[in-house]
Amino acid sequence: MNTQYLDYTDGELTCEAYVAYDESQTSKRPCVLVSHQWSGQSDAERKKAERLAQLGYVGFAIDIYGKGVRGDLLDDNSKLIHPFLDDRAMLRRRIIAALAEAKKHPMVDPDRIGAIGYCFGGLCVLDLARSAAPGVKGVVSFHGVLHPPNLGEQAPITAKVLILHGYDDPLATPEHVLAIAREFTEAKADWQLHAYGQTTHAFTASGVNLPERGLVYNAAADQRSWIAMKNFFEEVLA
Repeated sequence: MNTQYLDYTDGELTCEAYVAYDESQTSKRPCVLVSHQWSGQSDAERKKAERLAQLGYVGFAIDIYGKGVRGDLLDDNSKLIHPFLDDRAMLRRRIIAALAEAKKHPMVDPDRIGAIGYCFGGLCVLDLARSAAPGVKGVVSFHGVLHPPNLGEQAPITAKVLILHGYDDPLATPEHVLAIAREFTEAKADWQLHAYGQTTHAFTASGVNLPERGLVYNAAADQRSWIAMKNFFEEVLA
């Protein structure tokens, strides 16, 4: 497996991707972007990129905050995340910059792009779907935040969408789920949602056990959601 860090830019800001792919395969292949949770790109996202490479994709862990700007998963990262929650147009630009860089990679088929994201990263990939960017075939949100961007009239959503959701997630309530279902239906999206019972936020974050904050790892939901993602990309990136 070939792994490398790759600098790219959004305007004057330098960001740092982590790219993984199987170098025994010489032809271009689909790419799956990996969008990070609220603390920034970490070993968790880089390992996900490597697991995606093992499945035959280019795994491309993106960087929303900028090179070297990182928090800690269990600390308060509000100063990092809130500028993007408050300015979803800026968030969309940052994601599109990562997408543009991924499309230029010599191992990537630019017409077959997927994306996955965790927590804040789930919000990011849903915004990527909302952007209707060319080449993006499907996105998967793992315990993602579901709030709409409120950027004016929504164009038809062309990417297929899979939302993997803990039903007891305090950051994505049943009301939020109903709202995004209406939103994506009105945008003519091909969407599906898997809700896992007895499951809270951060259900893929191994070792996390903070029930008072609604953050609890759930091994069954973690495994089920990864299998659901694999099946989804086998369909949309074929």
